[in-house]
Amino acid sequence: MTVVTLADHQHLAAPAMPRMSVESKLDYCKAFAASGLLPRQFRGQPANLLYAVEYAESLGLHPMVAITGVHVIEGKPSASSALISALVRRAGHRLRIKGDATSAVAQIIRADDPDWTFEVRFTIEDARRAGLLGKDVWKKYPAAMLKARALSAVARDACEEALFGIHYTPEELGAVVDQEGNPVYLAGEVQRDTGEQAPQAQAGPPRDYLAEAEAAADADAVRSLWAEAKAAGAPEHYLDQLAAIGRDRAAAKSGAPVPSEDVITVDAADDGYRAAPDSDAQIAADTATARAEMYQAAQAAGLDVEEANEAFEAAHGCPAVFATAEQLRAQAADLREAVGGAQ
Repeated sequence: MTVVTLADHQHLAAPAMPRMSVESKLDYCKAFAASGLLPRQFRGQPANLLYAVEYAESLGLHPMVAITGVHVIEGKPSASSALISALVRRAGHRLRIKGDATSAVAQIIRADDPDWTFEVRFTIEDARRAGLLGKDVWKKYPAAMLKARALSAVARDACEEALFGIHYTPEELGAVVDQEGNPVYLAGEVQRDTGEQAPQAQAGPPRDYLAEAEAAADADAVRSLWAEAKAAGAPEHYLDQLAAIGRDRAAAKSGAPVPSEDVITVDAADDGYRAAPDSDAQIAADTATARAEMYQAAQAAGLDVEEANEAFEAAHGCPAVFATAEQLRAQAADLREAVGGAQ
């Protein structure tokens, strides 16, 4: 995943955009939405960008601060703890926070009432009682999560007017978040926490349906994988490669070649699982080879698998697991060029 975060409150010093007419804002957002560097919930979504521009204007912020730091979850704006602390300090209040993996304490001293200290302590026992410790991010980054909870709570108590309606972090509104408290997006949608442990795919590399299909025992197992990949948003060429593997499994079971139009028998009301041309088996193998080449180039560039996937998705707008061989080799070439240029 690729998530852009606000590093510190100095970004708030950036000047707000000049006031524009609604028509000018729409033109601006339509042009801006074509950028591949935007967080994915804004790519190709000028209406979402217009919301961010309007919200930033109401806060007196540059639009980029809202685009990278404000996240709307079920219609409610939320912000990372970094942006909340920035808004508090911008208002002139003094903020202190400290903690570890067992507890965190946040304090605010208002500019207009320096003799009183607002303080909130949030402990690991508080998190346990609230049922938070089953979440993947709490297991991995308890200290960061404790600080974020203490910070948002003390900010609501001490200076709600400085938050401009941004009362909670994404994690408090039920979003699956990364270690910095920013929500995880999939297909442009914020992933909601169901109260159960986060799926393995959130913490590690994307699921490789092709590899699972190659290891599948029969055509029925491949068919199930095909349906899961389709539900996950796999593109047509990727589904075709899975179908080709299903054809091979069906042929192996029967002991005879299976015509491409009869990879697996389907009903007329089927969900779309269908045959793929013979060449797709070679395409699947070539794609797997290209993916391995891309990961090798990423490793040479000092990236782990997750970082390599994030870099690929930022560059190509789709997960590496659903990419074509051409896209994967282009990314590998870019990584090798980057390594060569740095030497």
